[in-house]
Amino acid sequence: MQIHNLSETPSILNTFMSELRDKTIQKDSMRFRRNIERIGEIMSYELSKSLQFNATTIETPLGNSETVLHKKDIVLCSILRAGVPLHNGLLNYFDAAENAFISAYRHHKHDPESFEIIVEYLACPSLEGKTLILADPMLATGQSMVATFEALKPFGTPKDIHLVSIIGAQEGVDYVSSAFDADVKLWIAAIDENLNEKGYIIPGLGDAGDLAFGNKLQQ
Repeated sequence: MQIHNLSETPSILNTFMSELRDKTIQKDSMRFRRNIERIGEIMSYELSKSLQFNATTIETPLGNSETVLHKKDIVLCSILRAGVPLHNGLLNYFDAAENAFISAYRHHKHDPESFEIIVEYLACPSLEGKTLILADPMLATGQSMVATFEALKPFGTPKDIHLVSIIGAQEGVDYVSSAFDADVKLWIAAIDENLNEKGYIIPGLGDAGDLAFGNKLQQ
């Protein structure tokens, strides 16, 4: 898998990332969602450089202009619920994309420190021969990303696959690297070193879904 870690080059992305992590600023859920959205926009721009482009002629009021435009064959898929703001950021730039949504959550059986990923709701167009962008803000263990991709397989074989995350743990990055083919690209804004005993990224930022949309009763 090809890993593009955007934090390796300092940019305005650092501002949005620092606000996401700041325990005081992140109390403003609207700002938290908007920062995720803005990071999605930055990632869209960086990711777009690797897409297929075709030569095109645009007719202006005064003549013709030659340019190249990316092929509009993208399907954006986000994992509910934390993925919604990131999906919106990606969609702001890839506004002609088709869209897929999937629910994937951690189900704790008996031990609160162990869980399995349950996939329930899924709405998806055909993926056959298209460019799939699979978005999940937090790449902790990597199990949700892999389980989601497995659930998408009946909808066709994409020609290209891009994974988009905001923060990942090294363990999760290693896990998806072993699960996906070598030509799959991971776009990520930061890679943290550790997971705690509950599978949350350290230092991370907390529960992205709760911070974006409020606390939930289910654990």
